Amino acid sequence: MYDVLIKHGTVIDFENNKRMMADVGIKDGKIMDVGHCTESAKETIDAKGMVVSPGFIDIHMHEEIIGNTDDGDDYDIANKMLKMGVTTAAAGNCGNNRQKTDVFMDFVENSGAPINYLSYIGHNFLRNELGIDPYRSSTKSEINKMKEMAKIYIEKHGAIGISFGIEYSPSITFEELVDMASAVDYNNILLSAHYRADADRSSASIKEMIEVSRLTKKPMQISHIGSCSAFGHMTEALRLIKEAREEGLSIEADCYPYDAFSTRIGSAVFDEGCFESWKKSYDSILLTEEPFKGKYCDEELFNKARKEYPAMLAVAFVMNEEEVVEALNAPFVYVASDALLNRAQGHPRAAGTFPRVLGKFVREDKSMEFIDALKKMTLLPAKRLGLDTKGDIKPGMDADITIFNPDTIIDKATFISPVEAPEGIEYVLVDGQIALRHKSIIKGRLGKAIRRNQLSWGK
Repeated sequence: MYDVLIKHGTVIDFENNKRMMADVGIKDGKIMDVGHCTESAKETIDAKGMVVSPGFIDIHMHEEIIGNTDDGDDYDIANKMLKMGVTTAAAGNCGNNRQKTDVFMDFVENSGAPINYLSYIGHNFLRNELGIDPYRSSTKSEINKMKEMAKIYIEKHGAIGISFGIEYSPSITFEELVDMASAVDYNNILLSAHYRADADRSSASIKEMIEVSRLTKKPMQISHIGSCSAFGHMTEALRLIKEAREEGLSIEADCYPYDAFSTRIGSAVFDEGCFESWKKSYDSILLTEEPFKGKYCDEELFNKARKEYPAMLAVAFVMNEEEVVEALNAPFVYVASDALLNRAQGHPRAAGTFPRVLGKFVREDKSMEFIDALKKMTLLPAKRLGLDTKGDIKPGMDADITIFNPDTIIDKATFISPVEAPEGIEYVLVDGQIALRHKSIIKGRLGKAIRRNQLSWGK
């Protein structure tokens, strides 16, 4: 007897690039059978007219601060992600961890979570631990201390690699990046990096990240390439990555489906010269939190927020959507949310990314192919992260599954109401159990902590 039987759904055969009608039988957290399933089940889902997809895998997001919510639930961000079909996510990106990686991952392991979590250890987090000012280069002694700290997080606590947030600490030298990336002398870790600069300097930033990978012989995941290069420079950025891959380097990237980025208003991203670089003005910046929630900036408000509320999340409407689409269609660029919220405030990507791709870009705009888009949010990020038992609907795979209506799926989160649940996500299963039914979280603690030694390339 199955624990759960999903009947009459459409399953995607990624190998042959086609759809097929199939039942999916699930038992003990695993997919047992795909096809015509005749066994009975404890629970049956009729998925007629729906796609039975692997759970979406978010290769780039930012975890919540445990205990920093108003509703009594520690998972301010993961709850929103579960509602948009995400079942596994990689945290600790852009050089930043919102608390110690071991503290967060141990909490997930001991308490469960709405989704499965992996995590990087962030370079800027380590800099902050040593009190290094973002505008100061690290000394050799400090770098050696951070390398030892990173090694402990990777080997003892299961961090999957090191993430960099170069733009956020402008005085990081190239030598520091290479040195830190070599904190461990084996190659089975993953590097990720938020570039040094965007717009006119984006190509140089891409080259720098490629060179770090070349010198360290470690794979590099380029973070949210849209917010780096979607200023008239995307074609060049993708060309540089393609050439590096043809050279044999393991360079890939991720991108979210919006023409606006979000980060803290007090960060170095908004330092002098940013508007000239973007060819925009103060009124392109939207503040997302009180006392300025929903207000676009002028010079006075911009400077006031920077000075008095530096941790406030702001949204910058500065990118070109057609270049975001160009990135998302590149074979080595995957869908990712870059989700970050402060008490349910911030950018709608945290609640809308994956339904937006399938609803707007695939169904409405027809600017992406359905199976290609779905592969970029399931199978491909699973392979990149070494999650060999996730990302596909096949016997023996983990039963992390998202069931959605391809005719109605769409994001509903907006820049004013950033955590509205999407339409069209009908069921989400985590570890073979129904976690979400019709927008309602039924079981919100099925997710697990995934450590580096559990990954195919981390063993």
